[in-house]
Amino acid sequence: MTMMDVAMYYNNHDVRIEQQPIPQISDDELLVKVMASGICGSDVMEWYRIKKAPLVLGHEIAGTVEQVGKHVSKFKKDDRVFVTHHVPCNTCRFCLNDNHALCHTLHSTKFYPGGFAEYLRVPSINVDRGTFLLPEHMSFDEATFIEPLACVVRGFRTAGFTPAQSVLILGSGMAGLLNIKLAKAYGASKIFTTDISEYRLKIAKKMGADVVMNAQENISEIIKEHNDGRLADFVILCAGVPSAVKQALDAIAPGGTLLLFAPTTPKEVIPLDIFDLWNKQIKIVSTYAGAGKDIIDAIDLISSNTITVSDMITHRIPLHDAKKGFSLVADAQESIKVVLYPHQKKK
Repeated sequence: MTMMDVAMYYNNHDVRIEQQPIPQISDDELLVKVMASGICGSDVMEWYRIKKAPLVLGHEIAGTVEQVGKHVSKFKKDDRVFVTHHVPCNTCRFCLNDNHALCHTLHSTKFYPGGFAEYLRVPSINVDRGTFLLPEHMSFDEATFIEPLACVVRGFRTAGFTPAQSVLILGSGMAGLLNIKLAKAYGASKIFTTDISEYRLKIAKKMGADVVMNAQENISEIIKEHNDGRLADFVILCAGVPSAVKQALDAIAPGGTLLLFAPTTPKEVIPLDIFDLWNKQIKIVSTYAGAGKDIIDAIDLISSNTITVSDMITHRIPLHDAKKGFSLVADAQESIKVVLYPHQKKK
């Protein structure tokens, strides 16, 4: 039995390199050699992850097809691919109403064992609607951004963003920075962003934010100073903390939209002034994951260089240093995107 290395997650600061058998595939499946795998902010959402530990995480992956089931005709050995872990059924009432993130199938599907492994098995349903050929000029590094960018694309689409709107993004981590880049690409009139980290605010400025603000400042007043006396038309919550939710509601202009991109922890109750929301005619929209259309759009945005992503990678680390990678992301000090390489040997 041939073995492979995996990074087994126990908690944010306990990630162990263990061995598992290389998965065996059926006639309708693929075996993919993982070449690059990004660590997502949700991978270190400990309140969510630790209850399922130990497990192999990782869903922002790119690689090459190693083995092809005999009934698979869409792909061949050595094809360069991106594989999404969750796929919808495309036939339920949620999918048919473009609410793919509510599809029961989407929440029950995944590849095995996870992206922080040398190889993964792609189930037949993921082969059918969750595996995409990479453009020839797209690097594996760039391809690790397809899944997170697809989530951002879906958020903008679901919320009905239109060009020339002013945008406020609360939180300048990985998700916040991708939202900055997409807002700029989609023609936002002005982009404001917040964070408590000066390091992240400097990065946000580099990535295209017009005005960066420490979250402890009076952001509503600063926005009005730089936005002709108006608050923000489109507000994106990328920091799931109660204080950021309050700031979002205070900073939104009449007729504006609040996009809940990041969640708070479960059972977090935040009081709302319903009259104020009604009176200002505020729209509140939530978003989760990305479906096929969003993935295709994300691939096209990266492939065309409409959105550059490689400038967001701060750390490139072999799988054997996965513990260090997780700590970097969990501590959120001076890292933006951390990418693991399962087949790069530790020096």
